[in-house]
Amino acid sequence: MSSVHIDIADDAAAAATDGFYSPAKQKAANRRPTVLTIQRARQTLCAAKVKLILAVLTFSFIIYVSSKLSSFMGWNPHYPSFVSSPSRGGYTVLINSWKQSSVLKQSVAHYASCRSVERIHVSWSGSEPPSEKLIARLNEIVVLKSEGAQKTDFIFEVISGDQLASRFRPKSYPNTDAIFSVDDNVIVPCPSLDFAFSVWQTAPLSMVGFVPRTHSVNKEQNNVAYYIYEGWWSVWWTGTYTMVLSKAAFFHRKYLDFYAHMSPSIQNYVANERSCEDIAMSLLVANVTGAPPVWVKGKIYEIGASSIGSLRGRSRLRNKCLNDLISHFGIMPLVPTNFKAVSAKNEWLW
Repeated sequence: MSSVHIDIADDAAAAATDGFYSPAKQKAANRRPTVLTIQRARQTLCAAKVKLILAVLTFSFIIYVSSKLSSFMGWNPHYPSFVSSPSRGGYTVLINSWKQSSVLKQSVAHYASCRSVERIHVSWSGSEPPSEKLIARLNEIVVLKSEGAQKTDFIFEVISGDQLASRFRPKSYPNTDAIFSVDDNVIVPCPSLDFAFSVWQTAPLSMVGFVPRTHSVNKEQNNVAYYIYEGWWSVWWTGTYTMVLSKAAFFHRKYLDFYAHMSPSIQNYVANERSCEDIAMSLLVANVTGAPPVWVKGKIYEIGASSIGSLRGRSRLRNKCLNDLISHFGIMPLVPTNFKAVSAKNEWLW
């Protein structure tokens, strides 16, 4: 009688080899996708952890650099004694007006509607005094536009003579620390104006404004530095500026006193040379602080007709003003910068 030997292991191996059904083979095949899924999940989780750590480190680095940059840009909370508080309440809008009644009405109506404006002060320059009817109408406009909000004070100052520099003479009444100097034909939207005010509160020693300008140096004239006043296109091309014009800028009220106490030679020069008073203010603030101004990004609008002469003639005049004033100051105090304050509320792309 012959015996039959059945080798189960060999048969299972053969089945596995030959493609026949095997429970063990099927179980291993079912388990393999699950193992791969777990491994992939672990890899994804590790990658997410690495990204999170990198994001935290990047954010911390940005905060650190920002704090250092703020200090470098002069945004220092330890001010000199004459600025004991960043601002008392809101700000005063100091409007420089030049014989444009209709434009002045629009300007006053707009700034009276801005919520942080506590006072509107109009400096009327020109040989002809304004009519009583105009002043009464402006008072009505201020009351109407500020109705329901905090009452806005209104002051109308008539400046004798035809001197634009008189816009910066000291004001005898108690006013806010923050002064927003603006030409009567310049309109800054209220949200942009309030943002600029918040920027100024962090740097009340600086001029904070919407119209940047710069200068360049030409040393080819008798080996003496000759400075060129540069307009907006130079700022746009280089990304650098050294001034913000007082046609739309915040500064501390104390600079009105400082302006009045500049040397007689500077005051006489500014009084005799038209369109030099804003350059003189920029030089004064830079000379006091040793720091650059702050340019705030924001749209401004000009209304009415411009009284500025030809661009070529104005350019020569500005060059002359800049160089003559630097000679009177004895130094070049302007500091270049490429910093720009931008409201994050208006920027969707970081």
